[in-house]
Order: sequence, then structure tokens, then C-alpha cells
Amino acid sequence: MNRRILKLAVPSILANITVPLVGMVDLAVAGRLGSVAAIGAIAIGSMLFDLLYWNMGFLRIGTGGITAQAYGRRDLQGTVTAFTQGLATALGVALFIWLIQYFFVEAAFFFLDTSPEVASLARNYFYVRIWAAPATLSLYVFKGWFIGMQNTVSPMAVDITVNVVNLVASWVLALYTPLGMVGVALGTVIAQYSGLALASGLFLRYYRKLLRYFSWRRDVRLRDMRRYFVLNGNLFLRSLCMLAVYTGFTALSARFGDTLLAVGSIVMKLLMFYSYFLDGFAYAGEALAGKYIGARDKASLSKAVRLLFVWSLVIGIFSTFVYGWGGRAMLGWVADNEAVVQAAEPFLIWLLLMPLLSSAAFMWDGIFIGATAATAIRNSMVWSVVAFFGVFFAVEGLVGSQALFLAYAAHLLARAIYLTATARREIFIRPFA
Repeated sequence: MNRRILKLAVPSILANITVPLVGMVDLAVAGRLGSVAAIGAIAIGSMLFDLLYWNMGFLRIGTGGITAQAYGRRDLQGTVTAFTQGLATALGVALFIWLIQYFFVEAAFFFLDTSPEVASLARNYFYVRIWAAPATLSLYVFKGWFIGMQNTVSPMAVDITVNVVNLVASWVLALYTPLGMVGVALGTVIAQYSGLALASGLFLRYYRKLLRYFSWRRDVRLRDMRRYFVLNGNLFLRSLCMLAVYTGFTALSARFGDTLLAVGSIVMKLLMFYSYFLDGFAYAGEALAGKYIGARDKASLSKAVRLLFVWSLVIGIFSTFVYGWGGRAMLGWVADNEAVVQAAEPFLIWLLLMPLLSSAAFMWDGIFIGATAATAIRNSMVWSVVAFFGVFFAVEGLVGSQALFLAYAAHLLARAIYLTATARREIFIRPFA
């Protein structure tokens, strides 16, 4: 079983390693453009896309869970139907996003409290990067489908390609052309369409025989799509709740000024570096839970869950050690601004605490997704939102900006406690009833 877990997890980890590096490069590029406002603009611009794209997280997790269970049942038609319905939804949503982009940006800045310089730079970034929407959302579907098919090598190749192209293109266009911040956004657009081309090629390379099961007319009829949307409705609400936490973190950071906005963004980027390692095992949990539930193999499911949590603990302990040894150096690499580095030092303790605090929440998330336990996932995130904002406003007056990270820790604990309490029913009883 460990071999199966590692076979699924390691490719995802190798791909995920490049994700935080790209985010750090974006921040590093912004820092080298000459002002703290540029770093804040990257944080705000990224948050605007989180507002759009995180709500669509069900395109990946819903497709992955449904596909994994169909794979476990050896239902090839079902795997293709999940892909077709996901892709149709992704393209429809992308078109809608293009239509509402101006109104969305203006509404967002009505509520965001930023300096005029940050707002201007963030707008420029947004209006270029938005043209990658069809590719970005379609890649969610491709990734979920590949994982559901027990294939994490193909999404690894796509993710690495997207992130390397993004890194190189953004760096060159921003620092070696007059484009500046627009170059960072344009690099992302180029990278997303490069990834979509590769994902399509890999699909045709490895799954060409499944083309005989495709039928757009059959799979995207409203009657058949209704089941897809009902199943994923709770996952959409889960994405909204997660969005509330992460955008809330950035928006609340802005209340403390441009420097602490930059600090919050940088520390969270460093924390995400750990989470991308653990996500590799969460993806393995998603694939294996769905497969064994589809095959109605409770014994293998139980063994997989037990071993996945052992791996999550190992990753958490190792990450704490790495942050304790090199956290200060990482901070200096990301922020080429001594004032920002000094302002961030009081928050480095969170790099030591978060890995162990978050490991259970991240691992359960993957397993519950594979079980398509959408209601429980939704409820865990509702409680996490309550915990995040409740703790922040309760302690802000006592600890100031440290309340941001206390609140973030509280949201992770709320997720872990709820999912642990409901795991037996949602993972080992309901799917086998």
C-alpha cells in the first residue's frame, strides 16, 4: 500500500514544488520593480483571481471524486461523462467571467481598502491575466480527471510545464521589457495556454481509446447535468467558504498598511510551500479513497487512510524542521526589501506551528473528496469560517496583526476537528450502505 501511495503522491509533490516557487518569483519580481506597492498589487491581484477561481474548485475536486469512483467500478463511460460535464462547465464559466470582468473589479475595489498606487497596479495586472480564464478552468478539470484515473504523472507534467513557463515568461517580460507588472500577468496567460495544449496532448496520447465514449449531446443535456450540479453544489459552497478565509486574510492584512499587507502575503506564500508537499498525499488519498469505495473494498480503504495519516505526520515534522532552520533565509530571498524582512520577523513562529496544526485538515480533505462526502466537506468549511473571523475580531485588539495568524490557525483546527468527528460515518459507513 505504501508503494501505491508514493506512486500517486510523489509526482504530485514534484509538480507542487514549482507552484510556491512561482508565487515567490512573482513577489520577488514585484519587489524588484521598485516599491512596496508592487508587492501589495501582486497580493491584491492574486486575491481577485482567488475570488473568481476558488469558487470553481469543484471543477477539480468534484471531477476527481466522481471519476475515481467510476474507475473503481470499472465504468469507463462514467469516467468520460465526468470529464465531459466538467469541461462544458469550465468553458461556460470562463465565458461568464469574461462578460462580468469590469463589474467584478469595480465591485471588489469598492470594498478593498488599498492605496491608489496599489489599486492601479492591481487593475493592470487583472485585465491582462483574465484572458487565461478558459485555460485555467479547463486545467482544473483535466487535473481532477487524471487524478481520478489514478494518474498523477500527467498532471505533474502539466503543472511543471505551466509553472516553469510562468516563472520564465513573467521574469523576462516584467524585468527585461517595458511591461513591468503587465509582464507578470502576460507570463501567466502564456503559461496557462501552454499547459492546456500539453494536457490535451497527454489525453490523446494515453486515453485515445476512450474517445468512443464521448457524446457532447448526451452528456451535457440539462437533465444529465442536473445531477452533476447537485453533487457539486456543496463543493461550490465549500469553495466559497475557503475563499472567504483566504481573501479575508488578505483584505484584513490591508487594514494594517502596505508593509504588513506585503508581510502577510509573503509569510502565507512560505506556508503554502509546506502545504503543497502535503497536497501530494492528499491527492493520493483522493484517488485511493474513490477507487476503493467504487470497488467496495473497505479493508484496503481502511489501510490506505491509516498509512496516509502516518505520511502526513512525517511531512509535518519535517516541514517544521526546515522552517526552523531556513525560514529567515527564505524570507530574505522572497522580499528584497529590508523593511519588509524586519517587519515579517515577528511572524516567523507561525512557520513552525502551522505544519502540525494543518496536517489532519489537509489529509481529511483529500479522503473526503474521494468519498464525494460533499455535505461534510461543506459543513467543515462553514465552521472554519466562523472560527477564522470569530477569533480575529476577538483578539485583534489584544495582539494586533498577529490576530491574522491566530485566526488562520483556528480555521485549520475547526476543519480538522469536524472532519475527524464525522469520518467514520462519511468514509466507512455511508458509501458502503
